[in-house]
Amino acid sequence: MNILILGSGGREHTFAWKIAKSSRCNKLYVAPGNSGTAEIAENINLKVTDFEAVRAVVLSHQIDIVVVGPEDPLVQGIHDYFLNHEELNGIAVIGPQKAAAELEGSKEFAKEFMMRHNIPTAAYKSFTRYNVVEGYKFLETLSPPYVLKADGLAAGKGVLILHDLDEAKLELKQMLVGAKFGDASTKVVIEEFLDGIELSCFVLTDGNNYKILPTAKDYKRIGEGDTGLNTGGMGAVSPVPFATPAFLNKIEERIVKPTVFGLQKDNLPYQGFIFIGIIKVGDDPKVIEYNVRMGDPETEVVLPRVKTDMVEIFEAISNKSLDKINIEIDDRAATTVMLVSGGYPEAYERGKEITGLENIKDSIPFHAGSVKSNGEIITSGGRVMAITSYGNTYQEAIKRCYKNISKLKFEKMCYRKDIGFDL
Repeated sequence: MNILILGSGGREHTFAWKIAKSSRCNKLYVAPGNSGTAEIAENINLKVTDFEAVRAVVLSHQIDIVVVGPEDPLVQGIHDYFLNHEELNGIAVIGPQKAAAELEGSKEFAKEFMMRHNIPTAAYKSFTRYNVVEGYKFLETLSPPYVLKADGLAAGKGVLILHDLDEAKLELKQMLVGAKFGDASTKVVIEEFLDGIELSCFVLTDGNNYKILPTAKDYKRIGEGDTGLNTGGMGAVSPVPFATPAFLNKIEERIVKPTVFGLQKDNLPYQGFIFIGIIKVGDDPKVIEYNVRMGDPETEVVLPRVKTDMVEIFEAISNKSLDKINIEIDDRAATTVMLVSGGYPEAYERGKEITGLENIKDSIPFHAGSVKSNGEIITSGGRVMAITSYGNTYQEAIKRCYKNISKLKFEKMCYRKDIGFDL
């Protein structure tokens, strides 16, 4: 089979690394890809939301499966685009149709879905620039901290957690009136703050059946001890030590099943990954958010633990036979640490040479914001590279990550030295 992965980050390199191991994969392409995918697949330079360009590549390269990495093309309807073009009809697209992708595309849509299907989540109200004063009044009814979420896609940075009421009101105004997050914050969801510890649950569904993948915990804040600005993710651990069998059973019964059956009931066609951000409040799970694709950097610890052939899984999703396959999971823990450009998640410089990759042993470097230029691998983004390791325990795996990170260098390289600190 010829397979095309859309995207350019660590998540997409991890997919490529996993798919390249499959005997079912004939030719593998990544668009646009990065320096890591270039080593195991053919990179094709295109914009993932340019559906006409994607169509041309799919037809000229006789693609059988398209794996959609990021959320933008899904929310913009790439799956529907394939269904609406006769010559693309027989090609499997791993990712939901546009209507279902609104679970990530709109926080309000997701909240309404959860309320409709009795899925436990925080109390909320949504506001626009036209009722911002009502938003102030709603904030006054809540106890700090205050949670403000841009309704639309904001690259993982559209959530603010604030402790001061006046600051919360000011930020609400900046989001709604000042367009702090552009179109993403034309509507803002204000939520009740839930106090607990977070984890990520990943579900595969073919629209009828589902399989639950290993849990993971990621670390969003730039600074040690979960301080500073939110990022796309600074590291991750899998499995999550506090997710006991009893707690995982609650997640499946109260959240996963109502989500999958809710999608069917609401006629929201879904073939692909569901990322469910969960918070453990006491002994109970509640949903923070949905994403309609794999998380990053959670992918870099979840997929390495999946022993089953990834192409076999994708085929089962496309022909709705997910219930017929057994997904085997590696018992070892996996951890990843993200190396980022100095200044990230704010302004940062690109074009810094990365050295030392040849010295890495017993870890897997998943390239993210990096490209090959004149024979050198250089930085091209904020999150540059994820270093993933296995271990009998997450502590053992994390030590291996840091040991290998010490062999890598690029100017102003930053990373968190406390991944797993709260476990």
